[in-house]
Amino acid sequence: MTPDDLKALLTAVGDGRVTVEEAAERLGDPAVGDIGFATLDLHRRERCGFPEVILAEGKTAEWTEGAVRRMVEAGQDVFATRVSADQAAHLAAHFPQADQDRLARTFWLPMPGWQPANLGRVWVVTAGTSDLPVAQEALVTARVMGARADLVVDVGVAGIHRLLRHRDKLAMADVVVVVAGMDGALPSVVGGLIDCPVIAVPTSVGYGAAFGGVAALLTMLNSCSAGVAVVNIDAGFKAGYVAARIIRRMYKE
Repeated sequence: MTPDDLKALLTAVGDGRVTVEEAAERLGDPAVGDIGFATLDLHRRERCGFPEVILAEGKTAEWTEGAVRRMVEAGQDVFATRVSADQAAHLAAHFPQADQDRLARTFWLPMPGWQPANLGRVWVVTAGTSDLPVAQEALVTARVMGARADLVVDVGVAGIHRLLRHRDKLAMADVVVVVAGMDGALPSVVGGLIDCPVIAVPTSVGYGAAFGGVAALLTMLNSCSAGVAVVNIDAGFKAGYVAARIIRRMYKE
């Protein structure tokens, strides 16, 4: 329960619209949802501003469904990442009202009445088209967490003039997420052009010596641009999450 929820509840008790017993029952909501195969953190929204996110990877479709259902019962917005095709089909049958993005492999089921906050400005930039699945995961994550986010696609250093066409819009951003595989050089270039934080995401795109994204990761960790921070390989969710938290803090009332 957020501070605003608590104030509303106490006001309702004072006005006689909610009984003391009803209020006590609401305040006694458990901090965790124990469903046997998972123990869901139902108070994360109060602590961190956004509910626990379900990582579908490695779970059966039934486990994923069970986790979604328990969070819905708790009145939580539900966001799941790394949703496989089989899991997506299963979830669509049980939660047809949810929004699924198959490129990003995400599942989004907000509570009724949810509206996007569209706070600030996040640009997600990809070095190549092959980086799009990871970039889309970052984009969707930032949007569901309340940030206004958009894509700039396929502007890698092999043709730097493609990036420079977008320099003005990137300069107006609050946060830029740069997604790149192979040599991973694009975040350093972007970081040298703008004054906002750059979150670099190495991807596993590339031939043998790219080592599944390790080469891009090391390049980004050694960036000569001081404003670049790095998340894990293919971690579009982490980049979008961090970008949105920066935005939410900037625009917090």
